[in-house]
Amino acid sequence: MLRTSLGFATIGFGTSFCGAALVMLLLWLQGLPDDLGPASWVVLVSALGYVLLAFVIGTVWAGYLQSRTVLWFVAGRRPTPKEAAKALRIPRDLAVVTGTLWAGGATVFGVLAAVFGSWYDAVGVVLMIALGGLATTGLTYLAAEWVARPVQSLSLKVAGPHGVSSSTTVLTRLVVTWGLSSGVPLVGVLLLVLPPDLGDTDPSSSLLVLSLIGLVLGALATGLFARAVAAPLRGLRLVLDRIGSGHRDVAVGIDDAGEIGMLQASVNDLAAGLREQERLRDLFGRHVGDDVVRHALEHGISLSGDVREVTALFVDVADSTTLATRLPPDEVVRRLNRLFAAVVEATNTHGGLVNKFQGDAALCVFGAPARHADAATSALRTARAIRDAVHGHGELDLGIGVATGRVFAGQLGARSRLEYTVIGDAVNEAARLTEHAKQLPGRVLASGAAVESAAESERAHWERHAALHLRGRESPTLTWTGGA
Repeated sequence: MLRTSLGFATIGFGTSFCGAALVMLLLWLQGLPDDLGPASWVVLVSALGYVLLAFVIGTVWAGYLQSRTVLWFVAGRRPTPKEAAKALRIPRDLAVVTGTLWAGGATVFGVLAAVFGSWYDAVGVVLMIALGGLATTGLTYLAAEWVARPVQSLSLKVAGPHGVSSSTTVLTRLVVTWGLSSGVPLVGVLLLVLPPDLGDTDPSSSLLVLSLIGLVLGALATGLFARAVAAPLRGLRLVLDRIGSGHRDVAVGIDDAGEIGMLQASVNDLAAGLREQERLRDLFGRHVGDDVVRHALEHGISLSGDVREVTALFVDVADSTTLATRLPPDEVVRRLNRLFAAVVEATNTHGGLVNKFQGDAALCVFGAPARHADAATSALRTARAIRDAVHGHGELDLGIGVATGRVFAGQLGARSRLEYTVIGDAVNEAARLTEHAKQLPGRVLASGAAVESAAESERAHWERHAALHLRGRESPTLTWTGGA
């Protein structure tokens, strides 16, 4: 805050002093106030007195305006919405202070020139002071807008750029920059070369001074405009590049009360929205699987699917009712979670989809929604991996069934509530095989179709078991049991 306060003081004093000096120089080059004769000393004394008076008034006025900001900052608290709105008006308010004092000076010295000289003298004095005032006010506005950025940044956290009515716009900056670099010097040139002539001396020196003033003010105004616009835009570009490369935990500081601040806020909203989308997609993927997420994004809200060849793997805990009666519910859940962790890891490793958890059972699918080059081989390997992992823990007993066949794979339900699922004889067959697998030492049973569809290297791990009559099926099913 000290740096900002010193910056405001420097701006107020420096711009006013330079502006007054330039006005006096131009008036002197044009022969004013010497043209007023003996009364010229009255004008000079009045000028000195008004400068001192304006300095006192400007200091008190600017100090009052700044005190509205420094109070909450020094206290180390967030400003209220009203205080934040006042802080965002600092550049405009300081420009109003400067412009008012210069307007008062133009009025006072215009009247003095008219009383002790002529109306031509009064016009010359008023126009020169007006041009100096415009230049000083514009430069004050641009410089104050730059110096006030730290305070504005804190205020915008409360007020927000979308809720602030501010004159700190790109158009305002462009107009002020044009006025300082072109408008004021060119108007001064026109006043010197067009009738009625102001002063009795050769205007060449004045024209040279105006040209130099235009170059200096133009450079200062352009530099301030560049810092006010180019620097935030460069920061926005860097943040957008990071967002484009996949980073979502980014944000840009809002330090502008105009369109640039709104753009900064929009970029932050964009990053927040993308973070929320990724969070929802992650949650969605954890519930239904990444393949189902991609299928849903591709097909949208559609109660549709297709019939395809898949291999279904069904896992079910043996004696789950007895387990629930002798263990606390939370311990049952912990054991089931460890089981399902092994199921998910093995299924993902071999390119399958854990389609759903059904209490103490799980259905895994190989070949839907993403097609699989060798669904049967992967499903059989997954079944053995799950069996080995669970037996290694020694906490649960289970049965695993594997079957291959054509099923419907797609979204089922209503348009307001969808679920991706697979429906067909292969799913039912895998569930029935699980019931018999619980009675076998290997705890895994697969249909003959599944084993015959697998690669030779995987079939070597399986032994022919028996032809079983599965519940709900008319013809017997040739089964195989999985060894080590």
